[in-house]
Amino acid sequence: MGVFVLLPLVLPLTAWPIARLAAHRLHPRAATRLLTGVGLVLSVCSTLCLGLLAIVGTAQLPGNPLPDAWADPQVRAAVPRDEVVGRAAIGALGCAAWACAALLLRHHRVRRRAARALHGLRGTTVAVLRDPVPYAHTLPARGARRGRIVVSTGMLAALGPSERRALFAHERAHLGARHHRHLLLAGLAARANPFLRPLRTGVAYSVERWADEEAAARVGDRRVTARAVARAALLAGTVPAAASGASLPAFAAVGPVPRRVAALLEPAPAVRRWPPTFTAAGLAAWAAAAGAAASAMSSAGSAVTLIALLRAATPL
Repeated sequence: MGVFVLLPLVLPLTAWPIARLAAHRLHPRAATRLLTGVGLVLSVCSTLCLGLLAIVGTAQLPGNPLPDAWADPQVRAAVPRDEVVGRAAIGALGCAAWACAALLLRHHRVRRRAARALHGLRGTTVAVLRDPVPYAHTLPARGARRGRIVVSTGMLAALGPSERRALFAHERAHLGARHHRHLLLAGLAARANPFLRPLRTGVAYSVERWADEEAAARVGDRRVTARAVARAALLAGTVPAAASGASLPAFAAVGPVPRRVAALLEPAPAVRRWPPTFTAAGLAAWAAAAGAAASAMSSAGSAVTLIALLRAATPL
């Protein structure tokens, strides 16, 4: 395997340029899908290579359940500095697994608490809670069922009629495009490989911009949508994160709100699935795609090589 088994661990660096440029140079829908897809491929490949290295490292530990032949010199020679790298991979893989499990558990708990709070409330899509604290977010549903929009009376009272339409259009866009899935996948990828954290940040911003653009198109007034985003964010800025539902896609999510407002005050971005090649965004997108492809080939080749070595070393 040589150094090729280590490449998927650092190839996520090739996605950093597009993670920075996607927010300004791509349509939010294209940016979300590109960053999520690239992050998912890179995280799976790096985790696979960590697993391969961990197998070599575990085979060297005394009392392990693996066959003794898996610690033969011919197998260990496939990994550079096998003693250090193999054992380090065990700890890194354990940390990644723990971080991903913690995120999934937190995601499940948030959704379960939200569903419990809404249990018994009438209404199909929109749940209005009598609460002076201003917040608005979505509660995704499992399977093919539709989710619900959760909004407080405090938030509705602070917005005008046209701004309320923008709010509900924004939240319906989150539900319709299942933005929570993009956020969850990006979060898992960032925990599997810390080099993918810029992509997670980019996805968190692009899903909000995607919903902003959908809301502006439905309302028919970009300035009204921008005013609603700004006002809701100002209100939510005084609310603790636990009360504002910040762990789910939210209209009033705190963060780079000035950039969202500035984007809404400009003309609607052009809808392109891929940026022009000979531009900064185009070159960055191709670099990220090349990095993902190289990571996939390196991890697949390393897996085939190690499996062949283990089969050859294992006595029949």
